[in-house]
Amino acid sequence: MTNEDPTAPPTGNQPRRSARQGLGGSPVGSTLSIVLAVVAVVVGFLILNNITGDGGSSGSSGSAGVDVTTTTIDTGLTTTTAASTTTTSLVTEGATVIVANASGVGGSAGRMTDTLALAGFTMGEPTNATSGQIEDSIVYYDPGIAAAQDVADSVALVMGGVVVETVPTPPPVEGGSLGDAGVLVMLGSNQADKTLEEMIGEEAVEDTTATGTSPDVSGTTESVTTDG
Repeated sequence: MTNEDPTAPPTGNQPRRSARQGLGGSPVGSTLSIVLAVVAVVVGFLILNNITGDGGSSGSSGSAGVDVTTTTIDTGLTTTTAASTTTTSLVTEGATVIVANASGVGGSAGRMTDTLALAGFTMGEPTNATSGQIEDSIVYYDPGIAAAQDVADSVALVMGGVVVETVPTPPPVEGGSLGDAGVLVMLGSNQADKTLEEMIGEEAVEDTTATGTSPDVSGTTESVTTDG
């Protein structure tokens, strides 16, 4: 029995051990590398195929299957809309206006006639209504006169926005006729002996159809006693 050091390098003419070989005589390390490369190619192909399939079937995603997310950012800004002011022009010419007393207040039709004349309207002689007493005034117009409706709308406006209708046949006034007039004001008790400021709530009335000056609508004028 000899005392050999098992860890000592071989000496003399002892033959070296050859590297471990795999099947077919190739080294084991090379075979393992080839197997890993093949597996990597297969896995890569499967991943690419999966991505391509997802991109073609998604209707709400972006290109190549990438999800698109929309983000809404609250900037905290406030939008302010400026209010516009509309000035309504009065149509005072083109049709004569007659006031009929349906208020039960004696002389009120004459006083309203003078008030509307100061506002720029062309006025006829006041008269009495035959339809009985009413509370809210009604403004009638003759559709056969071109400007009658516009004038009637303007009269109704300065009287606080009363109702406007076409005139019935015959008109509900003494004599049953308006003559050449195209507008009839049936003066009710709620508007009798009131100024235009009182009827429209202290709002300014502007006449822009004649001279461009604002009519004087302050107060009522002296009584005219030709109506009932």
